[in-house]
Amino acid sequence: MAFDTELARFNMVEQQIRPWDVLDKRVLETLFKIPREHFAPAEQRKFAFSDTALPIGHGETMLPPVVEGRILQAVAIEPQERILEIGTGTGFLTACLAHLGHSVHSVDIHADFTAAAAERLKDFGLERIVLETGDALNGWASNERFDVIIISGALQAIPESYRQQLNVGGRLFAIVGTAPVMSAVLVTRRADDHFVTENLFETCTGYLHGAEPKPQFSFG
Repeated sequence: MAFDTELARFNMVEQQIRPWDVLDKRVLETLFKIPREHFAPAEQRKFAFSDTALPIGHGETMLPPVVEGRILQAVAIEPQERILEIGTGTGFLTACLAHLGHSVHSVDIHADFTAAAAERLKDFGLERIVLETGDALNGWASNERFDVIIISGALQAIPESYRQQLNVGGRLFAIVGTAPVMSAVLVTRRADDHFVTENLFETCTGYLHGAEPKPQFSFG
């Protein structure tokens, strides 16, 4: 029997993502519209709709669909908003962000990820996407402010520089902590000097490149 892609997509949204309290209509429509399998590595495409993190190279993974759905719902992107994404990966989340918002600036440390994502994104006519290769924790810098910032790899703590890149009213999503239990958090900038942090859910993912915990040495 041939694999039914549309049935698999329907089941991903309706049996995995929606039951995890992702109920935002625009988010669900986006997950139906942007073909996740197109962004998965060729050898992983048959698993594109599975509730699992997919390996994509360089020790990195594509986040599980339920986590992507929760991210998109949590940041509540409005059509006029500008978005910064740290960690382009395959470009799937980039495409979803561009569909929901006005523009996306996405940065990845791996040049081959940037190039492959650019090729995949070309197929969908999504405009106002800037892809850049750089080390988001060391050396790469943007002085711009954004309405939404999404950091797709885990951190031990959110660098202050990212919080300062939020516009007032802006939201930042990050996964922080130490494996095996990490917290997905949403930081909202209420005023220039006032930030509110909300714990969303527990999860675990790989660290953003360069954010891995330093080895702890003990001398007995």
